[in-house]
Amino acid sequence: MEMRSPEIIPTPEHLVKLERLGDEIAEVSAHLDAATARLLDLIRDFDAQEGWGGGFRSCADWLSWRTGLDKGAARERVRVARALATLPRIASAFACGEISYAKVRAVTRVATPETEERLLGVARAGTAAHVERVVRGWRRVDRQAEAQESARQHKSRGLHVYQDDDGMFVIRGRVAPEVGALLQRALEAARETLYQQTRAEARPTDPAQDIPTMAQQHADAMALLAASALHQGLDPGAPGERYQVVVHVDAAALADPDQPGQSVLEDGVRVSAETFRRLACDASRVVMRHDADGRVVEVGARTRTIPPALRRALHHRDRGCRFPGCGLRFGEGHHVRHWAEGGPTTLSNLAMLCRRHHRTVHEEGYQVTRQPDGALQFRRPDGRVLADVPPPVAVPADPVHVLRSRHAGLRIHPRTACPDWHGERLDVGWAIDVLHPRANPLPRRSPIGASEAELP
Repeated sequence: MEMRSPEIIPTPEHLVKLERLGDEIAEVSAHLDAATARLLDLIRDFDAQEGWGGGFRSCADWLSWRTGLDKGAARERVRVARALATLPRIASAFACGEISYAKVRAVTRVATPETEERLLGVARAGTAAHVERVVRGWRRVDRQAEAQESARQHKSRGLHVYQDDDGMFVIRGRVAPEVGALLQRALEAARETLYQQTRAEARPTDPAQDIPTMAQQHADAMALLAASALHQGLDPGAPGERYQVVVHVDAAALADPDQPGQSVLEDGVRVSAETFRRLACDASRVVMRHDADGRVVEVGARTRTIPPALRRALHHRDRGCRFPGCGLRFGEGHHVRHWAEGGPTTLSNLAMLCRRHHRTVHEEGYQVTRQPDGALQFRRPDGRVLADVPPPVAVPADPVHVLRSRHAGLRIHPRTACPDWHGERLDVGWAIDVLHPRANPLPRRSPIGASEAELP
């Protein structure tokens, strides 16, 4: 026999109590949104002043480390904080608790100073679900417009090379933005190379030379690019050789950066010995011996600092960069005690660091040591410990009371953030036609219900 609990009929007093409880939930939620707006203002100021620069890759990485946010949530808060700097109307409504963070997060994906008033109207009129649907439709129109513009640009590309009556060749054309940027960088590099060569070959006794104009320099640079391409057989080379960087360093300078000795790139450009120590942590090395006159008398075989099997074990153990607050999946092996100082290339003496934090440890004054229990300890340049997890901040006994006190100048009540929606069906198609500047002009009516007032 099935037993059923007796049906509870709420009394009028109980209904009033529930209504008051619901009002308090809505009011505190609005206070939290106003506090979040203040939080994003602080994040934006901190980000603009690069307060996170002490060893962290970005403001989001610092925020995740300092406040315990998930990396994705931290990146999103930084994005929204930056976007609100150009959206004063949305930022003001958010700071007053009139719209929720969920709505602000959605509209800032598409809002511009020209369209924020329209999207603010959607945020005030609809629920968070309505706003998300409108934003998805809005972005679809943006993507279609961008795709059409990209296709138009691609179709209009062309390069014309023809010989003029006087024998000179004329070049004119249109290329895609990314191709043009690549060509511009290549021309600048070639022009700089020619300029450096000309300056190096000029004699001090020469009279004032006829300096070519910028257009003439670019023409000469184009000739150098063409000659270089033909010289290389239009083959950029194998990837391993293309990206190989060769550094020569004296053994004394490698063992102790304060010792005299050369540390130069293949083309003779000097780099610091500490830079080479970073590169030598995880690279191939060839040992050369020279006589007193500098002639090479012995060349050893190329060896890999960290062999493949040990590298796999390092990746499996560390799972990413070990610098506090980072965790980037791809990194380089760092010798806690450098092999030039006698440190072994063993798993216990290795730690994975991303390229950014590998530089931080070697060249920006940060130190890392392994503790007796095997844990890594990072220290700032001034010696302070950089904890994996910072200590928690003090929280007042009644945080809601503190929020209400701080928001005494705001008119926050249970219906502050309540949308103007009364249950009507959302017509996303009409919403986009009414709101989006790129949508086809159609008769305007409210996207949320036919009886609502016309949106801007």
